[in-house]
Amino acid sequence: MMHSVERRDIVLVVDDSPETLSVLTDALEAAGVTVLVAREGAGALALVDRITPDVILMDAIMPGMDGFETCRLLKRNGSLAHVPVIFMTGLSETEQIVKGLESGGVDYVTKPIRPDELIARMRVHLANARQTHSARAALDASGRFLLSATSGGRVLWSTPKAGDLLASIATATPGDSFLLPPPVLAWLGARRRDPSITEPGSLDLPVPDSPRTVRISYVGQIGADELLLRIVEDSGQPPEQLLRARLGLTLREAEVLLWLARGKSNRDIAEILALSPRTVNKHLEQVYAKIGVENRAAATALAIKALASL
Repeated sequence: MMHSVERRDIVLVVDDSPETLSVLTDALEAAGVTVLVAREGAGALALVDRITPDVILMDAIMPGMDGFETCRLLKRNGSLAHVPVIFMTGLSETEQIVKGLESGGVDYVTKPIRPDELIARMRVHLANARQTHSARAALDASGRFLLSATSGGRVLWSTPKAGDLLASIATATPGDSFLLPPPVLAWLGARRRDPSITEPGSLDLPVPDSPRTVRISYVGQIGADELLLRIVEDSGQPPEQLLRARLGLTLREAEVLLWLARGKSNRDIAEILALSPRTVNKHLEQVYAKIGVENRAAATALAIKALASL
């Protein structure tokens, strides 16, 4: 009979102090964790080329390359983007704390280290990182054109399809990331300055040296300074034409479905399209039958999905 082996979390401890390494190694191994050790930044960089840890405990102040620079270099590796880095420091000045967070860290603890507190924090960040990583992996697998960026335009992550389009309009940075172009920054800034803007909006951008156009849409705010955006290539076709082609509808049926997906009632749709409410009902019956749904909510969801996948 075969027995499954429970996977142990892998923690990389980067610290030049033998005493700290000894204390942490004993405490982490007692907690059922596999411990990897690096005595300096270069050793950590070499080690992660061979194995990806689940979490990194990083000494802030080390000879040569300090923890902040080591963290920045680690985060350039796409396979480590989701790995939480917790800084360990004897300094409590705000400047050092901010420096650690800006370099890519998610938390910090002060020395002398209290192992129970550190392990508790580590578990929380591990759970959060896995949840976030799973969600992004699901988005990647579904082929979504999504990205997140700061209000200043620095792209934090993107799905592969979104990354391909970003490369055509955004500026690459030394950290292997992207910076959104000035028109997008101005557009996002206007939204931030005007709290009355609550509806999702979009911005069309020409692709340099190409007849193509991309459209960036605002999806929502998902963090204190993290915005979720969608980017697609604009085919130049009106959305009702896209629905018609994608779902096998007549043009009038596609128009009715489009306004339904925009939240309009049957009476509103009748007024917009200069039809009678009875005619709108008949069109919707045909739409439901053609696309294989039974109600308004399902039809709306399918229309939004059809438009989003084009």
